[in-house]
Amino acid sequence: MKHSFGRTIAKALLVGTLLGTASIASVANAAVGVFPSSTFNNLDYGLYWFGDADNWQKAVPNYSNAYYSASKPTIIYIHGWQKGSSKALNRETFNRKDAGGPDLDLAYAWRQAGYNVGIMYWNQFADEDEVKDAEAKIWTASGTRAMRWRNASGVYVNGPTQSASDLLFQSYKDNLAGYTGSNIRLAGHSLGNQMAIVLAKKISDAVSAGTINSKLLPKRVALLDPFYSQSGKSYLANKWTGEVCREYVTNLKTKGVMFEAYRTSLASSSGFIGDANAGLMNMTAFTELKTSYFNQTQQTQKHNAAVWHYLWSFGSNAPVLTNTTTEAASAKTSDTRINTLMGSTKKLVQDRGNTTKEPWDDTFLEAAR
Repeated sequence: MKHSFGRTIAKALLVGTLLGTASIASVANAAVGVFPSSTFNNLDYGLYWFGDADNWQKAVPNYSNAYYSASKPTIIYIHGWQKGSSKALNRETFNRKDAGGPDLDLAYAWRQAGYNVGIMYWNQFADEDEVKDAEAKIWTASGTRAMRWRNASGVYVNGPTQSASDLLFQSYKDNLAGYTGSNIRLAGHSLGNQMAIVLAKKISDAVSAGTINSKLLPKRVALLDPFYSQSGKSYLANKWTGEVCREYVTNLKTKGVMFEAYRTSLASSSGFIGDANAGLMNMTAFTELKTSYFNQTQQTQKHNAAVWHYLWSFGSNAPVLTNTTTEAASAKTSDTRINTLMGSTKKLVQDRGNTTKEPWDDTFLEAAR
């Protein structure tokens, strides 16, 4: 009993230290120098399309884009909390070498497979010292900090009267209005998983209302080391954010949207920082990745690993259950298999390849959820 209590206290102290430095769900050591300073001096948000080597072009309605074709399958990444990013002129991109990942263009394999590859930015709104202030902006424009945004001087400026999810939904529907493909995937990291879920719900509601084409409904949503804060929120009728996400996912699954989730850190699962939201994880094709190439004090790196591991995994064959040929979950895993895993009573836990960053040597075991 004493030893168990001691381990619990030690874990609490570790997580408390990480929370104190705001490292566990904070800015993901994003890329510097890819975007000009004007991108941070002025308010800029919405959809950007990417080509090779982090070349980019912002999506503008009714204008052609060198990195987008309306008929191609599409992957759109959504980042999370971005504390301090504006002053540092940082934005996340598809090279994650500064976030503990490989020095590679992680979108390369996707483009080679014929995908449009994009990022939905809301970084200046998400640049808050307190994660809950950034979280509120996903759901409402009238939270404690309203919709203020941070510029390159680190100064807050009054923002628009729409929530960040409303702004991103507008960018999404305007820029994909002529989309003719049949495969859109969203991937949200940390706090960005909430944005991905809310965005998918807004898209679904618009499809049901007949105001946008059904082809815009995402086929698959990846929740990458998802984060939800604890306690009820006044802007959600005193419900927890994770609770409302469960309601949304339940509804979206009836519309055929598939959900996969990957846990790589203590960001939510510790119970000391966020809401583990086990109920939501049980609704998804849920995988626990073991990032043993980082030690337990490197929770920032572990948290960020969910992004680059998922994106990188698309470039190799789907992993398998140990000593079988049965597919486990990854970005490359087929929709059919993800759908099966989503309905399983088991989760997947990595048991091999956990000491190397490369995804192609990973294998997994089934375990009780």
